[in-house]
Amino acid sequence: MNLHIERNQIKAGIDLLTRDEKMRDLIRKHGTPELKPGKDYFKSLLRSIVFQQVSGKAANTIFERFVKLIPKSSKLSPKAVLKLNKDEIRNTGIPLQRVNYIINLAEYFEKNSLQQKDFDRMTDQEVRKELLQIKGIGPWTVDMFLIFTLNRMDVMPHTDLGIKKAFKIMFNLDKLPSKNEMETYSIIWKPYRSLACWYLWRLDENAFAW
Repeated sequence: MNLHIERNQIKAGIDLLTRDEKMRDLIRKHGTPELKPGKDYFKSLLRSIVFQQVSGKAANTIFERFVKLIPKSSKLSPKAVLKLNKDEIRNTGIPLQRVNYIINLAEYFEKNSLQQKDFDRMTDQEVRKELLQIKGIGPWTVDMFLIFTLNRMDVMPHTDLGIKKAFKIMFNLDKLPSKNEMETYSIIWKPYRSLACWYLWRLDENAFAW
C-alpha cells in the first residue's frame, strides 16, 4: 500500500471515529494507530497460528523460541520450517495440533507462490477464500492478517475475545455480544472498523497484542 495513501486513510478514519463520543475518549488517550503493512506474508500467518488462543505476552515468547529454531544462515521461510521436526517445534510450547497447522501453512506456501501483487488486487472476501483453504487458518487468523499485514481498513474480528470484551465494556452490556450485535454497534465506525478495533483492544489489558 502506498504510504501516503495509508496515512490519509488513517487520518480520515480518525476524523470519522472522533464523531463517536465513546471512541473519542480512546483516541485522546492512545493517539494515532500504529499500522504498517507487512511484507512477509508467510511469517505473518505463521505468527497468527502461534498466537491462536494464547495471550499476547506468552505468544510472543513462544514465537521467539520458534524463530530461534531456524539456523542463522537461513531465513524464516516455508522451506526452512519444513526441515524442522515436530518434536523440535512442540518443545517451544506450541501444541501438536498447531504444529500440524504450521506445517500445513509451509507446505501451502511451497506449492503456491503468494505475492504482494496477488493480495493487493484481491478483495477482503477473496483473501478469505484463498487463505481458508489452508487447514489451520480460520476466520480469526484471516482477520489478523487483513488488519495487521494488509492493513485493510474495515475488518471486524467477530471471534476475537478481546474485541468482544471491549464491546461489553464500552456499551455496558450484561454479556459478551453476538456477531449481529457487534455488526449493529460497529456500523457507526464503517468503513474504518479496523482502526476502531485498534482502540478497542486497549480497553482490555489481557487482550490480543500484535
